[in-house]
Amino acid sequence: MSTSTARAPGRVRVRAVYPGSFDPFTAGHLNVVDRARDLFDEVVVLVAVNSIKHPGADQEERAAAVRAVLPVEWTSVTVAAWSGLTSAYCRRHEVGVIVRGVRNTTDLQNEYQLAAMNQSLGVPTVFLPARPELAVVSSTAVRMLGERPPSTRP
Repeated sequence: MSTSTARAPGRVRVRAVYPGSFDPFTAGHLNVVDRARDLFDEVVVLVAVNSIKHPGADQEERAAAVRAVLPVEWTSVTVAAWSGLTSAYCRRHEVGVIVRGVRNTTDLQNEYQLAAMNQSLGVPTVFLPARPELAVVSSTAVRMLGERPPSTRP
């Protein structure tokens, strides 16, 4: 696990949001959160509703599952459930940036379109590429196999 770096005095604190359906929350998701902790002062894991996906649990249950796997010492990370636009959450809660993990070029193409929309709404996106050994793990595949997600160690 990484450790957050010291912040320069007088520097503006930057809050980030990491949105997703997280059905289930995988080791890849945990790794993105861990790396985002090094980049931003606070990270909100935003358990969102995606009308295209049909999660096996409601967003409050998924949020509780995410909270359960986050290390307690990660005090700069919180979890919230949200059913609106991510950019609306960011404006309402003074979040300056959206974090998105990308596993491959298909993810990047899809995420780029969302990033362009969010940028037009005033919220930039930072992409974090998946670690190679985690790039093959997807929530959909884990759910379809009916297995527990792989180790949630970052």
